Amino acid sequence: MSELVNTKLAAYADRVEKYMLAELANLQNQTAQKNLSVDLLLDAMRHSLTAGGKRIRPAFIYAFCEVCGGNLQTADSSACAMEMTHTSSLIFDDLPAMDNDDFRRGKLSCHKAFGEATAILAGDALICLPFTLLAQDQYLNPAQKLALIQVLADCEGISGMIGGQMMDMQFEQQTHVTPEELECMCLGKTGALIQAACQMGCLCAGASPEQVKAAGNYGNSVGLAFQIIDDILDVTSTSEQLGKPVGSDVQENKTTFVTLMGIEHAKKRAAELTALAHEQLNLFGNPEFLHALTDMLLVRIQ
Repeated sequence: MSELVNTKLAAYADRVEKYMLAELANLQNQTAQKNLSVDLLLDAMRHSLTAGGKRIRPAFIYAFCEVCGGNLQTADSSACAMEMTHTSSLIFDDLPAMDNDDFRRGKLSCHKAFGEATAILAGDALICLPFTLLAQDQYLNPAQKLALIQVLADCEGISGMIGGQMMDMQFEQQTHVTPEELECMCLGKTGALIQAACQMGCLCAGASPEQVKAAGNYGNSVGLAFQIIDDILDVTSTSEQLGKPVGSDVQENKTTFVTLMGIEHAKKRAAELTALAHEQLNLFGNPEFLHALTDMLLVRIQ
């Protein structure tokens, strides 16, 4: 199963990266024709977009499109739009006013490589460009474009990712946070983009409203489980195992699922959410990859 997941993830990641680089090249040509001197800005965008990662969110878009009988061509702009949106959030998260991180996946963070002002503009550009890509997609009909744009705008806005990030900042100043409040924050900050990615994949394939709803429920469960597992790994793994620093939550005195529930109860909650995610896949034909990916995300703590 792990071979299936890794092969599929690699193929999806390669597909979306090629599409993103092609779109940046198109944008560079367009701006050159208008005599706009924005090469530095485009370099900053490219720097962050090619920083690596498994491209999990685009993978959910492609996978749900496939299980709903869609053609991957109809999902390319959505996959690209989602990865650009996610990358913009990482650029902003790394800024001194937020997490103040110097590196992202082994590369200099955008503001360290290009300066704060350029990084902010790169993040802004990567929020705007996705809507152009969706609006101009030749494989989607007008109703699909409208639905996709609405889902993307909602998930990144104040009721989704941005609202979750605000709650996270506020929690740093609070002495008491409940598990329910923490789950609400994570469903926005982390889960909203995952939920939207699953729904967007269905919309690209012209799936039924019931399937779109089930995909959203799946994304919510997976997104929350993913964050709980990240909290567990922060205290149980080594930097060598994860490929990134660990223990930062403890050092920063952050409220996490581990500090609120303990490791064993946090593991139990992650397992419950993973089971709920599997149940939501019953509405889809043969979601072998999605079942396998769901298990792989949980098995990180086994």
